[in-house]
Amino acid sequence: MLVRLLYASRAVDTSPAAIEAILTQSRTHNPACGITGILCYGAGTFLQAIEGGRDAISDLYGHIQRDARHKDVVLLHYEEISERRFGGWTMGQVNLSKLNASTLLKYSEKPELDPYKVSGKVSLALLEELMATAAIVGRH
Repeated sequence: MLVRLLYASRAVDTSPAAIEAILTQSRTHNPACGITGILCYGAGTFLQAIEGGRDAISDLYGHIQRDARHKDVVLLHYEEISERRFGGWTMGQVNLSKLNASTLLKYSEKPELDPYKVSGKVSLALLEELMATAAIVGRH
């Protein structure tokens, strides 16, 4: 059974090296577990969608909650799915500082990433738009 989980967290270390370490670990670990997804970050905030088998996603989310690199981890959306939306990436990434502010403003009160102030469905819609507009980068 496939599931999709969307969560937000705040970075303890916002340096480019710390972000790259998280992405590298995801890209190394996730393929063997059948996990795909996308990570957005901006102003110290992560928004991540992960997809895969229910047990693998539950295990990964539990690890993220205990990971010292994340704080304020909040579950935004969880659902059973019939197919992946982010299956093309072992862990694609979006640097929101490089996006047009109007894209963020379309989904929130201000042109900034704050998944803590919008619904999980709104955050998922933002990720889908980023995917449709080719704003996602990273290794496939």
